[in-house]
Amino acid sequence: MDDMVILAHIREQHRLSLQSYGRPRMTEELQELGLKVGHRRVGRLMGENGIKIIRTQKYKATTDSNHTFNIAPNLLDQDFSATGPNQKWAGDISYIWTSEGWLYLAVILDLYSRRVIGWAPSHRYSVSTAGQWSVTA
Repeated sequence: MDDMVILAHIREQHRLSLQSYGRPRMTEELQELGLKVGHRRVGRLMGENGIKIIRTQKYKATTDSNHTFNIAPNLLDQDFSATGPNQKWAGDISYIWTSEGWLYLAVILDLYSRRVIGWAPSHRYSVSTAGQWSVTA
């Protein structure tokens, strides 16, 4: 089979895969389409034509422990039990990958009822997110 025909298929699969298929997976896709190609030929054609994968970032460090800001005192001292509502609250910030990028979600829990009492989504990880609570009833 002609290299130009295979290259056209490689470019199409590269586009359909959102530029995420490397040589092994590209070879597998082409073989599933009925093309008789090997991984060396696919790798050569991809390399000669500048077809490369675009890697997405899988991990983003969100904790900066090397700073000069004040550190809040540990008032709970690992005692997460409460004898009544609204005595102790705990909060956390988590991040979720979406098709539009990272979504940061700050949540406050009442340690007595273990229910969410406030939350705030944000597209940026910042200290000001904590002040934007949307309290749920």
